[in-house]
Amino acid sequence: MDIDQTLNAFTMLGAQWVLWLLVALSVAGVTVVVERAIFLVMSRDDVSKLQHELRRLLARGEVDQARKRLEESPCFEARVAAAGLNADGPGSAEERMAGESQLAKLRMERSLTYLGTLGSNAPFVGLLGTVIGIIGAFHQLNDGVGQVSAGLMAQIGEALVATAVGLLVALPSVAFYNWFLRIIKERLGRADVLGHEVLAYFKSQQEQYELEAAE
Repeated sequence: MDIDQTLNAFTMLGAQWVLWLLVALSVAGVTVVVERAIFLVMSRDDVSKLQHELRRLLARGEVDQARKRLEESPCFEARVAAAGLNADGPGSAEERMAGESQLAKLRMERSLTYLGTLGSNAPFVGLLGTVIGIIGAFHQLNDGVGQVSAGLMAQIGEALVATAVGLLVALPSVAFYNWFLRIIKERLGRADVLGHEVLAYFKSQQEQYELEAAE
């Protein structure tokens, strides 16, 4: 099969299928945004209040109560701190919290790659539709012996719309992608704050043990 004939047949399909493709991609993007937003909202807690409670319980030596409070919290920050509190000392606690923090990051970033990819490539998909539409318009202009018809102008307009739609799909995708990443970064930072409370407790216990041993 002649490749020129194949490509010509492809361009004669017009830009309409590209528009429908962009619509489908945008619907999938909206689904990801809604799902991630619900997920992050359902897994949040008042970390500032949780930090004060954790500090108070650990200062009293009520480790079991502190562990129970962390396990009751739905947030990832509490899971990170709980992983450290279940360790035997500051060294192992730091390693466990680092591992749990990475797991939390992976869970929160799930499906966000799609938004980043959509934001980066939707303009090119729209541009593809524009190029295909313009090629089809040139074919129609050639068949019409250079006469500009209403159908020709409509086809050119449809081709240009494809690029506009691609940009309209890309801009919100990039915005939501960056927004989610900023939220995840903040939550990992708060998890680190809770983790330092756990490390401070272990280090104080270790210092107290060393003082008692020295006496």
